[in-house]
Amino acid sequence: MKTLTELGKACKQASHQIMNADRKQKDALLNTIAKQLEQDIPAILEANAQDIKNARENGMAEGLIDRMLLNEARMRQIIEGIRQVCALPDPIGEITDMHTTENGLQIGTMRVALGVVGMIYEARPNVTVDAAVLSLKAGNAVMLRGSKDILQSNLVIAGSMRRAAAACGFSADIITLLADTSRETATAFMKLHAYLDVLIPRGGAGLIANTVKNATVPVLETGTGNCHVYVDKDADTAKVIPIIINAKTQRTSVCNACESILLHKDISDSFIQELLAALKQYHVKIHADSRICRLDTACIPATQEDYGREYLDLEISIKTVSSIEEAISHINTYSTHHSEAILSENYTSVKKFLKEVDSACVYANASTRFSDGFEFGLGAEIGISTQKLHARGPMGLEALTSYKYIIYGSGQIRE
Repeated sequence: MKTLTELGKACKQASHQIMNADRKQKDALLNTIAKQLEQDIPAILEANAQDIKNARENGMAEGLIDRMLLNEARMRQIIEGIRQVCALPDPIGEITDMHTTENGLQIGTMRVALGVVGMIYEARPNVTVDAAVLSLKAGNAVMLRGSKDILQSNLVIAGSMRRAAAACGFSADIITLLADTSRETATAFMKLHAYLDVLIPRGGAGLIANTVKNATVPVLETGTGNCHVYVDKDADTAKVIPIIINAKTQRTSVCNACESILLHKDISDSFIQELLAALKQYHVKIHADSRICRLDTACIPATQEDYGREYLDLEISIKTVSSIEEAISHINTYSTHHSEAILSENYTSVKKFLKEVDSACVYANASTRFSDGFEFGLGAEIGISTQKLHARGPMGLEALTSYKYIIYGSGQIRE
């Protein structure tokens, strides 16, 4: 087995092939990956079933197991995501901001690949595909370090994509999977600055914090999702319950699921009881303030910690607020700056919320579940950035590129 340094060196050397490939070559590669994965669905699902079996035997929570799970429908969605990325314009080589200086120099910027993208992630075998495909389309090689929980799935998926790369004339090392999932290797991976140009952690708060703390490679931080829905006094009540039920229950284990509801104090007790009943129909455990608990004794009194939790399960916190200002303040205090929504028909309130809430994605009258690269038309996403430098929100192709200045002269020298 190659050492981490040997794997990094080989991936870095191979990266020049994909950096210099044109769109036709890259799209042919992505189409070949899609076809190869389609052919290998039975083997991928068999490996994934083994990972799921091991997870259940180890007592993993069902919400986390759902993140690990692959089935025919999810594989088809992953493959469709590849084809959607393939159809996107190639950002590499795009020249912008050309201007001519007083001495006649023509100066502009050209979009370029980053080089080698490192991914460190947990419990999501779809990330193995998404990260590779987006990186390759943006002209980057990729090094992948998934968790031990999905190792069998990742080995088959990465093997499939590497065969596709070789079939298209590329070195298979443009897609490199670390089979060693030890903590020591993960820490060393975070410091592989000689070969990695950027490192993207995708997983729980612990993984992200550990990566930010230990990495010597530049980190593009993706965040956990304590996402809020604020129901304003001017909300259309016909929209409220469907949006909240979708945001909370459609898929509880994802980072764009709603974890906290804020209700304006003027919302009637009768409507709140309807909302509580709807949540209970979906077996949602409710942590709530004193007003909500008085309306339904089955609710659990909320603590301050409950308002800051990412539940990733059929649980939610609910709090009454006196004004939109209090709602915004609460969100900016307790959120992870991922995705928040206001439900209101008041234009002024909506405008204020969209401006003042400090999160990557801010919605008016829609479910937070749309915070996703596929839904945003970016194709597959490599993660949702909650930081403000370089990239923010769902990260598609452009987030995996940089730029350089290009300067055309005609013999100018500086005096």
